[in-house]
Formats: sequence, structure tokens, C-alpha cells
Amino acid sequence: MIEQLPNWINFLFLGTLIATLGFFYLANGKPKKLMGFIVIWCFIQGFLGYAGFYRITDSVPPRFALVLLPILLFWGYGLRPTPLKAIITVRTTHLSTFLHTVRIPVEIVLWYLYRYGTVPELMTFEGRNFDILVGITAPLIGSLFYLGRISKKALLAWNVIGLFLVSFILINGILSAELPFQQFAFDRPNTGITYFPFVLLPATIVPLVIYTHITDIIKLHKEIF
Repeated sequence: MIEQLPNWINFLFLGTLIATLGFFYLANGKPKKLMGFIVIWCFIQGFLGYAGFYRITDSVPPRFALVLLPILLFWGYGLRPTPLKAIITVRTTHLSTFLHTVRIPVEIVLWYLYRYGTVPELMTFEGRNFDILVGITAPLIGSLFYLGRISKKALLAWNVIGLFLVSFILINGILSAELPFQQFAFDRPNTGITYFPFVLLPATIVPLVIYTHITDIIKLHKEIF
């Protein structure tokens, strides 16, 4: 049960969240208004998770839509020409690459959530989740790019692979959650993400990781071609 999780797992996750926000802030020209919005979003989602709002899974429409729909709106707005140009103009690409290092502690947290019965095995590196490979390679790739040892084409390819892997596990995570369209893990559904602080994984960390990949791909593609 999630109540039996060691306290250090909660602190590791919160530290990972802070690191994600820090990398995103530094890599994107220190956007104070945007970061203020993201921090407020974290507090709202964290409060709802702490209050047990998302643990009620039989409501219509599903309460978890309050996580998923705003994320889609964030991506849609952030990829419009004006905000997209503002982001890629100030983007420090090696720092945005380092951001993906946070996927290492995320995978550790998911593995412990699996051990305590709140996420299915397919969400871990023992199942279908190979996202940890991106986290392990991120500091190396970022350093090599900063030193000019790898090309923009190589970094572009790495980002495409990283985007595929995180999107793949996101889809598996959604389809294994207790939602009307659940397809996997009926014996052990993905319930860990309905609790605080882990609700901030789908609410904040994963959306920022995916947005960073997409915007880096767009930026690198423009610079190469």
C-alpha cells in the first residue's frame, strides 16, 4: 500500500519535481510569469491529490480529466507560433537536454510504487518502460553537445527517440489507470498517480518533459534545415 512507502521516496519525488522546474526555468530564459503559472498549477494539483479528489474513479466525467485536459491546452497554446518562437529563441539546448536526467529518479519512484502495489509492472523498467535509458544518456548527450562533440542532427535523433519513449509510457500509464477506457493491468491498475505527491508526475513532470522534447525537435529542425 502507498501508505507504507518509505518517506525518502516522497522526498526523492519532490526533489525530482523541483529539479524539473529548475532545469525548465534555466533552459528557457528564466520565464518568471510562466514559472509562476506552473508553480500555482502544482499547488492546485498537489492539493487535489492530497485531498483524495482523484481517488474517486467512478465519477462521470472522470475527475482525472482535470489533469489531462489542461495539459492538452498547455501544449496547444505553447506550440502556437508566438509562444513557440519566444521559447525556442531563448532556449539553451544543452540545459534542456540535461532536464531529461530527471527520468532516472522518476523510474526509481515508479519501481517502488510497483513494489508497493500501486502501479503495474508495465510502468517500470522491468516491464514496458525503457524511459530510464533517456535519463541515463541525457547528461552525456548534453555535455557532448555543449562541447561540440556531437552534431545537431544527432541531438535531434536523440530527442525523437526520447519523445517516442516518454509518449509510449504515458499512453500505457493512462490506459492502465482506472478510467473508462482502461485497457491494461486490471489486476493492478495504475492508482499511484492519484495520490500526492505522485499526481504531479502526470500533471507537471511528464508534460514539461514532452514539451521540452517537442520544442527542441522544432528548434533543431529549423537550425539544421
